[in-house]
Amino acid sequence: MPTKLTWPTVLLTFFLFTGCATKTVVVQKAPPPPRKEVRAKCGPRHVWVKGHWKWNGRRYVWVSGHCQRKRAGHHWVPGHWKKVKGGWRWVPGHWK
Repeated sequence: MPTKLTWPTVLLTFFLFTGCATKTVVVQKAPPPPRKEVRAKCGPRHVWVKGHWKWNGRRYVWVSGHCQRKRAGHHWVPGHWKKVKGGWRWVPGHWK
């Protein structure tokens, strides 16, 4: 008996087989110093995520800081640029 595929099943299968991982990019040029930002008052259920420089393939562009909802039992590890062989690699912020 044939199985009817639903869109969620098709999408899930696509992502599982194509991979959701992003390609690691090493940028030869060091990022500029972080900008000074006015930190927003996030409230007790949110955490401040600092702004950072993002590489767009040609140059660095600034991504402003923002409030993000806290995750119970976790703490926010800020993203940062790490010096690696051949240049700089972005390590994304994440919950730990």
